[in-house]
Amino acid sequence: MEKIYDLIIIGGGPAGITAGIYAARQSLNTLLITKGFGGQVARKAVNIENYPGFTKISGLDLIQKFENHLKEFKVGIKNDSVVKIQKVGQFFLVNTASKSRIKTKAVIIASGADPRPLEVSGEKEFIGKGLSYCVQCDGPLFEGKTVVVIGGGNAGFEATIALSNWVKKIYILEYGPKVGADEINQERVKKTKKAKIITSVFLKEIKGNQFLNSIVYQDKKTKKEKTLKVEGVFVEIGSQPATSFVKGLVDFNERDEIKVDFETFQTKTPGLFAAGDCNVGSYKQIVTACGEGAKAALAAYEYLQKLK
Repeated sequence: MEKIYDLIIIGGGPAGITAGIYAARQSLNTLLITKGFGGQVARKAVNIENYPGFTKISGLDLIQKFENHLKEFKVGIKNDSVVKIQKVGQFFLVNTASKSRIKTKAVIIASGADPRPLEVSGEKEFIGKGLSYCVQCDGPLFEGKTVVVIGGGNAGFEATIALSNWVKKIYILEYGPKVGADEINQERVKKTKKAKIITSVFLKEIKGNQFLNSIVYQDKKTKKEKTLKVEGVFVEIGSQPATSFVKGLVDFNERDEIKVDFETFQTKTPGLFAAGDCNVGSYKQIVTACGEGAKAALAAYEYLQKLK
């Protein structure tokens, strides 16, 4: 007999994990599909200081606690990624990269967002050869080296603070005329005495041989190009929603974020919900993602009750 889930949750970040906990507490037959727990929290959050209950905790440690909490409940976990969702009658058919086709009555999309690429010459060639999107993962590999962080927002400055524990020197490249990081992060970067900020520039090219060894950037005012000798590039220019697999069932804004009803987090398709960084919500925070995951799970439960 074909198995039909009450609910499938797509994503293993804060929104997806919280949705899983709340769904399990409502005794829903739930499957959570993810390629790995953590999402952007694990990749980028070096020190979290605004999650209640923890004055300071790393993203990796917080996600480990989230994952352990989830596994206390009866929630199926599938290590896979979703490539397409179809609506078949009153059910959804979730298609995965491993060729699984799983039927469910409701879906919560909590797929988060992926790092936004630089889209410059040399980027693809040097991924894993000096270019990284994850300070948490790769920072210690650059002990005593000179690196550049692309992006002058909070993510870029937090990456710089973390990198200062290992590297010799850090350049921060910012496209705008001034950085956008919070004052507290700017002060912390100053205290490292390792960072130089370069504004009003954009990256043109990443160069190297077997490994990355330099970058070329252009001054927006003078149009002059300059070369920096660096051994590492860390990309911190934001993210883009991981939502391509749900086209046709939802409405998007211009950034490919999913439009939802913020009372229920339901999309235009009944039974299909979206929580966390993949939707159009303004505040991309861990605590708001958790709240949205909880609300989406409770709304999904109410939706399923009406199907009976």
